Amino acid sequence: MASLARGAASLSRITISTAKSPVQLIHRRGLAGAADPHGPAKVNFWQDPMSPSKWKEEHFVIVSLTGWGLLFFGGYKLFTGGKGKKEEQLVKAPH
Repeated sequence: MASLARGAASLSRITISTAKSPVQLIHRRGLAGAADPHGPAKVNFWQDPMSPSKWKEEHFVIVSLTGWGLLFFGGYKLFTGGKGKKEEQLVKAPH
């Protein structure tokens, strides 16, 4: 909604008579919206492992998905008895 308002405001400042080409009417956003300079600084998860609220978003996602994967795999191994591929042992018959 805010981007529409900004676009309308920028279009109202540029009149069709002053625009040299339609390309000038396109709003270019740049990279300014990606950072939040007023919020707390985000850190890598290994720099502050006990405070997930301070982690970078992509690090939080990676750690969370890894934890859930380990939880499900551990539960699977627990409930299946940890049975993997067993090799048959040859039992020698007594002579």
